[in-house]
Amino acid sequence: MSIINKKSEAFLHKYLNNASPTGFEAPGQKIWLDYIKPYIDTYKVDNYGTVYGIINPEKKYKVVIEAHADEISWFVNHISAKGYINVIRNGGSDHQIAPGMRVNIHTKKGIVKGMFGWPAIHVRKGEKDKQPTSQNIFIDVGAKDKEEVLKMGIHVGCVITYPDELMMLNKRFYVGRALDNRMGGFCIAEVARLLKKNKKSLPFALYIVNAVQEEVGLRGAQMVANAIKPHVALITDVTHDTSSPMMNPVTHGDIKCGDGPTITYGPAVHNKLQDLIIETSEKNKIPLQREAASRSTGTDTDAFAYSNEGVPSALISIPLKYMHTTVESAHKDDVENVILLLYHTLLNIKANHNFKYFD
Repeated sequence: MSIINKKSEAFLHKYLNNASPTGFEAPGQKIWLDYIKPYIDTYKVDNYGTVYGIINPEKKYKVVIEAHADEISWFVNHISAKGYINVIRNGGSDHQIAPGMRVNIHTKKGIVKGMFGWPAIHVRKGEKDKQPTSQNIFIDVGAKDKEEVLKMGIHVGCVITYPDELMMLNKRFYVGRALDNRMGGFCIAEVARLLKKNKKSLPFALYIVNAVQEEVGLRGAQMVANAIKPHVALITDVTHDTSSPMMNPVTHGDIKCGDGPTITYGPAVHNKLQDLIIETSEKNKIPLQREAASRSTGTDTDAFAYSNEGVPSALISIPLKYMHTTVESAHKDDVENVILLLYHTLLNIKANHNFKYFD
C-alpha cells in the first residue's frame, strides 16, 4: 500500500507545477510551508527565503533533514532591435534542449508567453555553426521590435522558466521539470506528516529545511547551516539513473530508477551516520543503492558537513532520469522509499547521539 495519500499527491502536483527559479523561490516556499504547518510546532524563514519547520524547538540537540527548493531557469540578458531575446543561465540550464521549447517570462505585469525559436532543418544541413549554444539560442515573444517587448513588461533581468507540468508515466514515474530537487522537498514534508500521523515523539529538535539557491553553489544551505548550527544533517537530492541510453555506469555509477534510493560515499559523508542509514535500511527492508563521489558530492551535503566546525552529514538521493530537462523522471517506489528511509533513520537517532569516531 502506498504511503502517499490523495492529499499528498495534490500537494505534490501544486508544488511541482509552481515555478521556483533560483532567487525567486518565495511563492513555492509558501506552498510548501502551508502544507507542513499542521505537522510542525513552529517555523522560520530567513532573509533569502529558506524555510524550515521545527518539531520540538525547545530541545538542544538538533537534527536536520534537508532538500533544496530552487529550479534551473534563464535570465533575459539582451533584447535586440527586432524584438528577439537573448538569455543567460540561472543555474545549470541546458542550452541543447532549449530550441522549440515554450517559456514563461516572469514580469511585474504577469507571465508573458514565448518560445525558443530555431532555424528549420532545411536551412541547417551541413552548417556546423547552426548548433544550439548558450550564445545563439533566442526567445521569440511575437513582438515586432524592442519597444513592443519593453511594453510587455520584459526587461533585462526577468527570469524565464518552462511551463511543463507534472504527469505520471505508466503509473510508475513522476515526470516533469524541477523534480531536482523539489521532489526532495516533498519527501521531507511527508516525513513530517508521517511523524505526526504515527504520533512519534522524537528525543531531539527536528529541523525540516527547504533551502534556496542550491543550483548556484549551495548558497541557501550555507546560510541556514550557520543559522541552525545542527548536530546532524540528513540531506536529500537527486542522482543520475545510468541505465538509460547514452549513460555510462563505469564513470557515473551503476544506478537504476526503481531499485531504491542511493547513499553516497565521499569525504563529506560521515561514516558512522552512513552506517546508521544502512542498518536502518536493512532492518526495515528498504532497498538501497550505492555510489561514490570524488572530492565533493556537489549537493547541500557539502555545505552542512563543512559548517560550524563540522556537522556529521549524509546524502540520500532519488535516482532520476534526464536531469535538468523538462522530463526529469523519478520512480514512485524510490520516492516512497526515500521517505521511509528518512523516517526510520530519524527514529534510530538518540538524544545527544554521539557520532564521533573516537574520544
